[in-house]
Amino acid sequence: MWTYVLRRVASGAIALFGLTLVVFFIVHLVPGDPAVTLLGPRATPEAIATLHREWGLNQPIYDQYEKFISHLIHGDMGASLFFHAPVTSLIAGRLPATLLLLVYSTLLAVILTIPLATIAALRQGGIVDQFVRAVSLMGLGAPAVWMGLVLILFLAVRMGAFPVGGYNDSTGIHLQAMFLPSLTVALGMFPTLTRSLRASLIGVLAADYITNARARGLSGYSVVIRHGVRNAIAPTVTVLGLNVGYLVGSTVAVEVIFAIPGIGNLMVQAVLSRDFPIVQGVTIVYGILVLSINLLTDVTHAALDPRVVLE
Repeated sequence: MWTYVLRRVASGAIALFGLTLVVFFIVHLVPGDPAVTLLGPRATPEAIATLHREWGLNQPIYDQYEKFISHLIHGDMGASLFFHAPVTSLIAGRLPATLLLLVYSTLLAVILTIPLATIAALRQGGIVDQFVRAVSLMGLGAPAVWMGLVLILFLAVRMGAFPVGGYNDSTGIHLQAMFLPSLTVALGMFPTLTRSLRASLIGVLAADYITNARARGLSGYSVVIRHGVRNAIAPTVTVLGLNVGYLVGSTVAVEVIFAIPGIGNLMVQAVLSRDFPIVQGVTIVYGILVLSINLLTDVTHAALDPRVVLE
């Protein structure tokens, strides 16, 4: 297991280095000059050149990358061009909101998926199964932006059950204010997870060892939960990890819609102001989150199915 984990960490480190390379050069190829954005269209060439020298933008691109990597290794992502603060501190102040959104939405997705997929698999072809499959199919084509606006309209504006958006220091208000954005992200994962677990559970319940367990007189609950769901959930864990990693990027739109002060909201502000250091820093943090989620998914899958380590 440790050899397997070390190999996954090494491959993740290589991927992270490639990410820094791609992000740095793509960001610097984006049209627009941050100095012109800050000073305005009437800025003089001398003022623009002064800011270029101050920010190091007048140096060759490869020298800028070498300096960027050198600072990044020491935990320094540079300073924001417009907030005039270290990028690391800006991200650290907003990262908890994004992490809460990801964890909260993942829990909601699991809570919705396991019972509905289990009931659908046990009632294959029935009304409940058809309903779950129809909802999953509709959810696959629903964008997060549209889903968030619908939830705001019905659950926040008309029913008044939840706040429209925002973020508060109180834990209880945290959970209430983050419910709608977390549900928006969870509904994006729910269709794929439900279809995966349902299909896997149907195959497991038809296996010979399930028939033998029933023949030995085990209760239906024990057969389904201890033997069925436990063996069927391993592939779904992989699907969950891939979906969480994929939806990390979609939280940007959700944070903007619900006015959540996370790193996604910070990213949008940085893109509009051409703040290169923040764009690079947030993108790298997103990459680290995705790689960490993938690593955790692989290790969890290996723990549930030892054949993964052997292979």
